[in-house]
Amino acid sequence: MKRRHLLLVAVLALVALSGCTGFFGSEEVDPERLNENASYDWNTSADGTIVIEESKYTAVYAVENETTFDVYTVDGLGRERSVPISALRFRYENGTVVSAANSSLSASESRQRTTVNLSGNVSGKVGYSVARTGKRFASPTLIEDGSYTVVLPPNTGAGIPFLSRISPGGYESETVDGQQVIRWDEVTSDQIVVRYYLDRDLWLFGGLSAIAIAIGVVGTLYYYRQLQAVIRRRQEAGIDLEEDDGDDDPRDRGPPPGMR
Repeated sequence: MKRRHLLLVAVLALVALSGCTGFFGSEEVDPERLNENASYDWNTSADGTIVIEESKYTAVYAVENETTFDVYTVDGLGRERSVPISALRFRYENGTVVSAANSSLSASESRQRTTVNLSGNVSGKVGYSVARTGKRFASPTLIEDGSYTVVLPPNTGAGIPFLSRISPGGYESETVDGQQVIRWDEVTSDQIVVRYYLDRDLWLFGGLSAIAIAIGVVGTLYYYRQLQAVIRRRQEAGIDLEEDDGDDDPRDRGPPPGMR
């Protein structure tokens, strides 16, 4: 037993010395990853702007007199988890944009958070990129009670029930240069969720709906014709030929049997 305990302690010690993320503090994000290239909408007026692409999304957040900026997501169990950011940039209020390669801009990653270390106590906008897949985007509101903008990929849309979801409500939507843009003046909820569909999904859904309606109409007509055929056969056989007269007065039928 003692040997097992010593072996376990040795393994934990090795993990700690290797800087394993999440259990023993944080580690620096690879500078090469931070210096990757990406395009950002620095002219946005929203506190947070997310531009969704097919395999990634870019985010731009406004900061004021901050030395750090925390990035994280929330898993299915409600636990905070770090985000593997790349292409880190910072734009000062005078328009100067710096990267990790030409400034003290850096980032560290722990199990729960990715912390962007800014170049001192600064104001401006921080931008980063994150790899993604699927047709759903979800993110905590990293700026409390802020304004947000989400730009969907080209040839996609959101707003039709069952095919998409936009949360929270109270948003405005418009199409700009062929892309749907969703805006919130103020988000007080804890999370933004956008589930969208491809344009071809909409056509497919419409086609399947038309087929289902056509099958329903044909089925109803077939059932109606079968019912009418049964009625005709019963009439030809002399069944149910007598119909009750709706104006028949019970008093005209005479006394009950045995009292006549």
